[in-house]
Amino acid sequence: MYRLVNGIPVWGEHDEATLGQIRRCAGDPEVAGAALMADGHKGYSMPIGGVVAYRNAVSPSGIGYDISCGNKAVLTDVRADDLRPDIKRVMDQVARTVVFGVGQTSGKVTNHELFDDPTWRDVPHLQKLKQLAGEQLGTVGSGNHFVDIFEDEEGRVWVGVHFGSRGFGHRTASGFLNLAAGRKFDDKAPGEHMDQPATVIGLDTELGQAYWQAMNLAGRYAYAGRDFVVSQVLEILGAAELDAVHNHHNFAWRERHNGEDLIVIRKGATPAWPGQRGFVGGSMGDISVIIEGVDSDAAQAALNSTIHGAGRLMSRTRAAGRRRWVREKGRRVLKTVKAGEISREMMLEWVRNKRVELRGAGTDESPHVYRPLREVLEAHADSIRIVHTLRPMGVAMAGEDEFDPYKD
Repeated sequence: MYRLVNGIPVWGEHDEATLGQIRRCAGDPEVAGAALMADGHKGYSMPIGGVVAYRNAVSPSGIGYDISCGNKAVLTDVRADDLRPDIKRVMDQVARTVVFGVGQTSGKVTNHELFDDPTWRDVPHLQKLKQLAGEQLGTVGSGNHFVDIFEDEEGRVWVGVHFGSRGFGHRTASGFLNLAAGRKFDDKAPGEHMDQPATVIGLDTELGQAYWQAMNLAGRYAYAGRDFVVSQVLEILGAAELDAVHNHHNFAWRERHNGEDLIVIRKGATPAWPGQRGFVGGSMGDISVIIEGVDSDAAQAALNSTIHGAGRLMSRTRAAGRRRWVREKGRRVLKTVKAGEISREMMLEWVRNKRVELRGAGTDESPHVYRPLREVLEAHADSIRIVHTLRPMGVAMAGEDEFDPYKD
């Protein structure tokens, strides 16, 4: 169930900082509606879990830095009972094969057809990002991005991934935020902070049209990356794909709501139109689910949106402590300045108790820092239904020493 906060439909409980962000976004004169999902928490300019509908305008800060971050889940022909004795070896192979980490490159998908897209030429600022995009396509990054192997309620194995448009999306977002502020595309943005007003660009402007083209290219890029990584894991498993659910957030859609054509931005929120399926991930020690949107008054109030994950309860700094990079003997080393509340032993004990085979991951992604997914799902029981419940068998993420400088 939802409640109204200053006229905004809100699911779940949120701190005042998160509510303040969605109120600020909803106050823009171009906004026709807004909502906040139960997994929401404070983000850059617009809260994670926020949904905002604009009239003929788009917000690069609302979409955020990881354009088209999303989830893909694939049902395989492998049975969990057959895989379980071999899960350690499989997860070792996943960790060796899939490229994780900030700034990491793959170079295995440079000939993808999306690099022939005319948008690279039509939006001149993107040409300088094409090489980076080619090198990073098919890499996962760090933070809360993962490659998981699941068992469903029928004992079938699923492969699930969560990541977005990598450095290409981040540089695109940064560049257009600069242009909107009158700076050069490659300038360093001065003095930006989490609670600054949303950057809104009219789609009747040349800049708005250029951003729209770039955003859609970053979306296709993110989908191609997830497709490639899933194919790598299927090859390791020797598995065939029987079904797939692929969805994204941190994006803008042209949609019709209440008789009006709008641009709907979902930042850390999943589209959930009646009958539309989505893959929603929990923490490394919790369930994930395949959901489906339903037709209800609550779904319409949510602008046909739902959660994209469990939602953080604890900041990265609070969980893992304050860290900084220093040079020691000619190499960069990540040092802890102040210890966090979650130790690696606490994290590992949790996943051991859940019989999860973990590779990589930092304490800022421990299950302790997330809401239980079932609680978040219950808040949206009037707008979605659960199709499959997935329990993690293996989880792979970037290593403990990966520091993610990207916002959102």
